[in-house]
This record gives sequence, structure tokens and C-alpha cells, in this order.
Amino acid sequence: MAQEADISIRSELIDRVQLIEKINKGEYLVIAADESVLTDLPSGNWIAGTIPYFMTAEGGTADRNNMFVHTIDGVQSSNAPRITLYDGNSISRIAQEAPEHGFTIVILPAMSEIHLAYAQNSPDYTNMYFSPIIGWISGVHLDDIGSRNAKVGFGPARGMLFDQQAVAMHIPLPVNQLANINIVNLFTQGNGPEIKFKHTGFSATDCTINGEPANLADYIKHAKIDTRLPLVANYSGVMVNVSIQQVDEANNKVELYAPVFADISYRFAKPVDNYIESFNKELSASASEGISFSCNCILNYLYSELEGKKTRDLTGPITFGEVAYQLLNQTLVYLSISGGSR
Repeated sequence: MAQEADISIRSELIDRVQLIEKINKGEYLVIAADESVLTDLPSGNWIAGTIPYFMTAEGGTADRNNMFVHTIDGVQSSNAPRITLYDGNSISRIAQEAPEHGFTIVILPAMSEIHLAYAQNSPDYTNMYFSPIIGWISGVHLDDIGSRNAKVGFGPARGMLFDQQAVAMHIPLPVNQLANINIVNLFTQGNGPEIKFKHTGFSATDCTINGEPANLADYIKHAKIDTRLPLVANYSGVMVNVSIQQVDEANNKVELYAPVFADISYRFAKPVDNYIESFNKELSASASEGISFSCNCILNYLYSELEGKKTRDLTGPITFGEVAYQLLNQTLVYLSISGGSR
């Protein structure tokens, strides 16, 4: 019996002509690009998400014309990845449909119902945490917020972009390889008051602060909260961030990059003394050999001023949220593949 080929992932920034050549060769691809260049691609073995921000080998960049592509190498007919389109109901099967030995890359469109469903329910999905699930939330150029929707692309159906579905690529590994997920999160809960919400959603108005009725937008204004700091929930020692998109003072409403959940206890994060130094230190301590896939939050890109700067050797899309099993925000996540014959 022939030995299975090792699986590896290459990442590169390419143009549309190069991408179409790769699609027509039948390569398995995970694509990040502005919607304008994703439209009407040939059908093939690919999934995609809209985003024009990338961390390239040369540094962070905003680019509406080129695509950041992860190519899955080593694929054979016996271990071909499976590409799946999910809706708000079927997304609950993602962990059950993950390979018995391998990993899954998933892309969900920002601010969609499936984004909310995954954020709220994924920790309770059957078989969650049995097989690595990593991925990202697609978005738009920051200038287009409010005028365009984030979308995902489903390669097997030519030109199909969706704003209410998710796409996933389930990638088997040979038995001698192992995939592991790592998370870089700078934030922990601060010492400020406990904040709770009555309603789950991507915007927040009324809340309680230390048990007293309040409005989050008013609190942020009067307490002079640095909105670069996320709200943080402590889930049994796992810090989960909810990042502030904007404070709408006219309507006393706060727009969020991830949903807050009813009756969960939040506090604003502790300030980070030097964002860039802290980020690089944490990344240095966490990064390891064999990194194959990564994505970084758009807020890290903005607040760390990563345009033109490198995050060591980690490259990938700059996203509206990250997936490391469950939905995360204002983090960097990466997947390492260890083992193999090479």
C-alpha cells in the first residue's frame, strides 16, 4: 500500500489571472480577496471570503486587486478535502463532519445570522474540540461598512457568493501528521465594573453595570473608556473578547464586531501598556515550527499599526473575527502541522 503524501499549506499573494490558473489545475485553495475580484471565478476546489486586508511576507497591506491564497499541497484522491456549504441549521454539524484525523478551515460572513449562531452555539456542537477547527470571519473594506455585506465563496458552484451561509474545507491528514491550533490574545478582564446585557446581538444599548440599569454608550462616554479595549468574558479561564466597532452617540447604541450574550458577565479589558511590544512578545512566546495557516484581527492591524510591518513569519488574511473552534475577536490564531516524512 502506497504511503500517503504529507499535507502542507503554501500561502501567497497573487493576482486574478494566477488564481484562475490554479483553480483550473484543480488545486485545493482557501482564498481571501475583495468581492470585486472574487466575483464569477471558475468553479473548482476552493472556498473564499471577502476581505481586502492581508498580512503578506512583506508586511500588512490593504489590497483590493489581488488575492491572498492558501494552497493545500499533497492532496491525493484517497485523502481529498471535502468542501461544504452550511446554513444556520446545518452549521451545527461542522464538527461531526470534520475528518477523523485532520482539520477544518471555516469562513463565515460578518454580521450574518450564521455568524451569530456560530458565536452563540459552537461550543456545544456535537464532537466540537475532537478535531481542530480554525478559520475566520469575512468582512469588507472599512470604507464600505454599512454599504456592502461580507460574503463567502463556494467554489464547487461557479460564481456563487453568499452573505448568509458559511463555507468549510475538511482536510484529512495522514496518520503521521498532527494539526494543532494556537491563540494569541493580549487581553484579560480589567478591574472595572461587571457589565451584563439583557439581549444577545451585535449591538448593545441597555445593560446593567454592577447590577444597576445603564446604557453602554453612555457609560463608555462618561467613563472615558478606550474603545480599543474589548469587552472580555471569562469562560472558565478562557478569555473571549467582544470588540467595539463604533459608538453611535446619537442613538445611544454600541456596534460590535462580535455578539454579546444575555446574562454573561463582561468587563472591559485591562489596558495594554505598549500594544506593539506586547503583541510581538506574546507572538514570540507562542509561535512554533510548522505554522501552516494563520489569520489576524482587523483591530490588531489597526491598533498595532501593522501596515507595512511583519508579524514574524505569520501571513494570512486580516479578518473581522477569528475561529479557533469557537468564535474569537481581537486575536491572532494559527494552525501548525507537525510530523510527516519530509
